Amino acid sequence: MKVREGGRVLNTHVLVATGVNADGHREILGLDICSAESEAGWLTLFRGLNARGLSGVKLVTSDAHSGLVAALGATLEGATWQRCRTHYAANLMAICPKHAWPGVKAMLHSVYDQPDAKAVHAQFDKLLDTVADKLPQVHDHLEEARADILAFTAFPKEIWRQIWSNNPQERLNREIRRRTDVVGIFPDRTSAIRLIGAVLAEQHDDWIEGRRYLGLEVLARSRMALINTTETTMQKEDLTPAALTA
Repeated sequence: MKVREGGRVLNTHVLVATGVNADGHREILGLDICSAESEAGWLTLFRGLNARGLSGVKLVTSDAHSGLVAALGATLEGATWQRCRTHYAANLMAICPKHAWPGVKAMLHSVYDQPDAKAVHAQFDKLLDTVADKLPQVHDHLEEARADILAFTAFPKEIWRQIWSNNPQERLNREIRRRTDVVGIFPDRTSAIRLIGAVLAEQHDDWIEGRRYLGLEVLARSRMALINTTETTMQKEDLTPAALTA
């Protein structure tokens, strides 16, 4: 957003966080404006959310902005990070030879089309084997991102489409842009927050009064799946709960 400050027109960044509450409804969690989309900016937003009582976050879906990811690790302890599949595909395309991209893209999409978590990981292994010799850079990129782009597999399949990308957030961003484009340049940050906050307040009310984004039954199973995953990891690494806490 363009904002006047000190007699100059500056580009500022609007940071918005949304979430799904314990009742399965989506919420607007917070809004902030900063000079740059940096770790410091995201830290300010997340620390503000924590101060207002945000807790129990199990999964965060976002793009791979380094400042955002670092801020998540510093403020939302215990939350798993899901790298948005849409943003990741764009990142992978940037380092893949143009002639090879259609085939790589098709195989990457096939990973997400599998019926269960075991099949997802098996298909991902097949993708790695396919590109290992001819496209080593693509192979390394995929291997490095594996845990982050497949984090959704720890949750029930019924909600994979809701959690493996932040496309819903992008739709909200487009609505914000539609409502703010008519302004052009805001006279100050406060006026920008006032207008964007009004847009978000409308969306928040619609979400809370509308149908659940995630059902209560699948939310309960999601929590159990995470507990079982943690217990399995502890057994594999021969750790006790006390050792983990320490």
